[in-house]
Amino acid sequence: MAQKINPDAGIFMNLPKEGEPITLYVCGTDEYGTATETQALKEGITPQALCDKYYALHKETYQWFEIGFDHFGRTSTPAQTEICQEVYLNLKDHNLLEKQTKEQTYCEGCAKFLADRFVEGTCPNCGYDDARGDQCDACSRTLDPIELINPRCMVNKSHKVTTKATSHMFVKLDEIQPRLEEWIKRSWKEGKWSPNATINAEGEIVDARVKAGLRPSPLTRDLQWGVPVPFDAPFGYVSITVNYTPEWKRWWFDHKNVRLFQFMGKDNVYFHTVFWPSILLGDGRDWTTLHHLSTTEYLQYESGKFSKSRNVGVFGPGARETGVPASVWRYYLLSTRPENQDSVFSWTEFIAANNNILLNNFGNFVNRVVRFIHAKFNGVLPDGGDVSGPYPADTDPQDPNYPDPTFVAEINQLLSDYVSAMEAVRIRLALQHVMAISARGNVYLQRSNLGNALLAEQPKLCAQTLARALNLIYALSALIHPFMPATSRQILEQINAPPRTVPPVLSHDILEGHTLGTPGYLFSKIDDAKADEWRARFGGNQGTAAAAPAKDAAGGKKKGGKKEKGAAAAPAPP
Repeated sequence: MAQKINPDAGIFMNLPKEGEPITLYVCGTDEYGTATETQALKEGITPQALCDKYYALHKETYQWFEIGFDHFGRTSTPAQTEICQEVYLNLKDHNLLEKQTKEQTYCEGCAKFLADRFVEGTCPNCGYDDARGDQCDACSRTLDPIELINPRCMVNKSHKVTTKATSHMFVKLDEIQPRLEEWIKRSWKEGKWSPNATINAEGEIVDARVKAGLRPSPLTRDLQWGVPVPFDAPFGYVSITVNYTPEWKRWWFDHKNVRLFQFMGKDNVYFHTVFWPSILLGDGRDWTTLHHLSTTEYLQYESGKFSKSRNVGVFGPGARETGVPASVWRYYLLSTRPENQDSVFSWTEFIAANNNILLNNFGNFVNRVVRFIHAKFNGVLPDGGDVSGPYPADTDPQDPNYPDPTFVAEINQLLSDYVSAMEAVRIRLALQHVMAISARGNVYLQRSNLGNALLAEQPKLCAQTLARALNLIYALSALIHPFMPATSRQILEQINAPPRTVPPVLSHDILEGHTLGTPGYLFSKIDDAKADEWRARFGGNQGTAAAAPAKDAAGGKKKGGKKEKGAAAAPAPP
């Protein structure tokens, strides 16, 4: 099972600022269902053993990647069963359930119904022979497994796959729809959802299923492993919180004082903005519902697409095996975050991001200042004449004591832009502002002509330049913390300063006489030749994919095998 990495929610949660609210950041593995049963059968182990195996793998990878959950749990717990069954009974009491009989794919060899991902066959739309039960990789069309021509069982392709009628309980989404549409419009307006969600920027609901009129949807399923209801996955947010704190109801039954933020790819939007909210509305209790939704488009791989079944693309454990620090991975993935349109993972650009931006821009600025203070002042910050507090932003352009008169004003504007971007959950833009600030720091050193000549001819100006640059580095330690926490810690160690919040303006916070820590390099150069090595290693078997129509070669999406649940919640501001 492949593991996908999504640090988005952690970025938003880790912003260090004054007066920050109490927050809760939970995630976990979604373990129940026919997909788990079938994969366990494929690996020859029990569903519990399978879940234990991948839970440990996922948790270890997330820890390495420095995604700082308050609690990383799992859905295979008694709390999950209790919560889901209580909701189911409430739906029944409100007359929102009905029984229907439908055809589903059934493997005679496995003697069980098959989950979508464990059925493949010929696409009825384009004729692609390896279409999955839920989607065709060639034409990207969403499918129902029973639509596949010559369906095959992914556990054993020699097994005979047929269709078989089965009866289940369906929730009457059509009866809930009026309340759902009212909720969508209200939540979208209050929470400022991403534009690529169920509702567009003009407040018009654009989801095709909602516009066509919702139909009853199945709530029960045929399985032996788990709660026999397919809507249990999102309640993992709740049950994981139950297993984390006895005060879980303060988070999940207080929509007036708690704000729920969710981060996901656009393929999950329907489930979290239509289906699950419908269930919560139908349940009838005062649930904490979605406030802000941050969605992304798809991340493609090189000239094709990520595919765990064909081993194409780098997933969680593979990223660690490259030997590249997690901070570099975090920077590159967030700098290419597909916020408004699909983006492409490129090994060449990955290496360039490390060498040109992290090493030559950000790392160079920090290293140059810290090493100069160590080399010329024995690691002690000299007196540049500034007093504690904000630096003046209105210096005289003609004053020879200020060779870069717009430096402070420009940094203050970038700090304001950064905070605005983070509060609007525009993560990629905020990271761009961080790199713009470090680049502006490099320009400041160049315009000030920091070097031996400046030290000899204008020692006071040299000391002031170092003090202001060092305090900018101190600000950068807070700005970069949500994106690259290990880098933030390294900076703080080198300048020998405690963690801080994001400053509203550039200030003289580290004073003269302060002793720095030991200098070091934040980043290392990656050889350009590594691109071909990693491209070959993670290229998988792309022969079949290459046969797909050219117009679809750049399509697709990055999807994981074992699903993870992630949510961030914070009390409303006073």
